Amino acid sequence: MDRLEENPNAFLRSKHINYFKRTLNVLPPECEKLDPTRLSLVFFALSGLDVLNAIDTISQSLKEDIIEWIYSLQVSPNSKGSNLLQCGFRGSTDIHMEDNMPFYNGHIAMTYVALNCLLILGDDLSRVNKDGIASGLKALQLDNGCFAATLNGSEDDMRFIYCACCVSYMINDWRGVNKDKAVGYILSSITYDGGISQGPELESHAGSTFCAVASLQLMDCLDTYLADKKKEMLKRWLVNRQINGFQGRPNKLQDTCYSFWVGAALKILDAYDYIDFECQRQYLLSTQSQYTGGFSKWIDTLPDPLHSYFGICGLSLARNFDLLEIHPALNITIRAYQHLRMILDSS
Repeated sequence: MDRLEENPNAFLRSKHINYFKRTLNVLPPECEKLDPTRLSLVFFALSGLDVLNAIDTISQSLKEDIIEWIYSLQVSPNSKGSNLLQCGFRGSTDIHMEDNMPFYNGHIAMTYVALNCLLILGDDLSRVNKDGIASGLKALQLDNGCFAATLNGSEDDMRFIYCACCVSYMINDWRGVNKDKAVGYILSSITYDGGISQGPELESHAGSTFCAVASLQLMDCLDTYLADKKKEMLKRWLVNRQINGFQGRPNKLQDTCYSFWVGAALKILDAYDYIDFECQRQYLLSTQSQYTGGFSKWIDTLPDPLHSYFGICGLSLARNFDLLEIHPALNITIRAYQHLRMILDSS
């Protein structure tokens, strides 16, 4: 009988550490299609190790190599003929850029995870082209207040407002965000049931609800624009997403990653204590892989980097297993956040 069967409450910390370390070195076969956004997988692995208080289990030389690789993905005005409107970070080097110049742009989500990774690794962000990033963000904001992901056309929804707010907060430069328009888009996406959707007239979703709530928090206008009645409806909608774990929408299956999306939104709203902690913990532990480490989306399915990371985050929010505390709006550890504050305070 294996350890998990002997003790269903066991947290397989060492296996999770090894899972994230493998993710840094070998791209899981099921993640091959994600190679254009490889930087996001690096973030899941690095931040997962950080939450596990195990970032120092990777060598200093590897940390430095990852930092240099991340900076190689930065698009700046001096690289390959790009201009300020294209600035930011790409997700990988999978496209041969000399032959694909129209695609040589920063990506708003990849810029967000790049900055997070650099902070986790202890970089001082001194090589980040902050002016270029602010200009790039400004070029990505649409007339309705939302943001596109890249300059040359892409999807646009609440996720990218969140990324724009996180990036602006981390570089301490809000010139790239028209806050009034962004807030207007968020408010117009609040639905009849109290949740928040990806955009106006769409269905409430826990992921977009988190993005909206965190964005308002980072813009320092959560209490200004979210009236008490709407805030109470929002809390109720979020709390009602708990089955044992959490679902993303009504009448959907519970899913490991929503322990973060719902939990972090409730943390920001000072309503996290309304959930059933034990039920959530039991569900998350049931999605661990006893063989490889990592967490899966559902019970008895294969683990993946995204759900492994957000499963760890869900346990951290509930202060389980001596995991490092997370800054709920930025989605990094408090340790990494304190490093950011030190950089901003000294600039």
